[in-house]
Amino acid sequence: MTLLDFARGPALAWSLYILFFGSLLRLVGVLLARKHVDLSQPRNADTLGDSVRTVFTRFWFKPEFRASTLFITLIGYAMHIGLAVVVLLFVPHILFISKLSGLSWGGLPNDTIMLAGAITLAALVAMWVRRLQNPLMQAISNWEDHLALFITGLPVLTGMMAYGHLFQDYPTLLAIHILSVELLFVWFPFGKLFHAVMWIPTRFKLGAHFSRRGVKA
Repeated sequence: MTLLDFARGPALAWSLYILFFGSLLRLVGVLLARKHVDLSQPRNADTLGDSVRTVFTRFWFKPEFRASTLFITLIGYAMHIGLAVVVLLFVPHILFISKLSGLSWGGLPNDTIMLAGAITLAALVAMWVRRLQNPLMQAISNWEDHLALFITGLPVLTGMMAYGHLFQDYPTLLAIHILSVELLFVWFPFGKLFHAVMWIPTRFKLGAHFSRRGVKA
């Protein structure tokens, strides 16, 4: 069995199993987690509207924090949009998703995908440099924050290298790319990257919490 056969066969199957069941376990854990009972008198009992509002108002910074958050907001959007374009609109990725789910859609030209990949990598590097240099980010960061950036960027980097046939041994390079994606699958349910699933319920709960206290946030 070659490295490419391993990446396309057993490694892919096990990574998908871990991705699915790990995510399911994480969600069940969240649902069954012991809930804090707030015994204080609520200032607002109807929190639904504020909860929904908080989900959407967190997409942009407040004017008071423009100077300190504009840069990270812009590179955050660049990274997330670029990554979404690469994952969802590159034709080989669409074929892979279609093979798993039966769903299919049109893709973008390869040059556009490569540009999106380059923007994604540049944004990830900018995030990492900021995390290293900003005193506040240094104080609140741990090893997992750095690892998450690396695991996110590695599939993009190796994919661009494979597309450009950077080395003569293309099958090995393609296998490394696939294995890097599978590493992302395996890590996703257990690390901070799971915020891709939890951001909506987290914001919703935050909005309900502040609304109950009568705080507009």
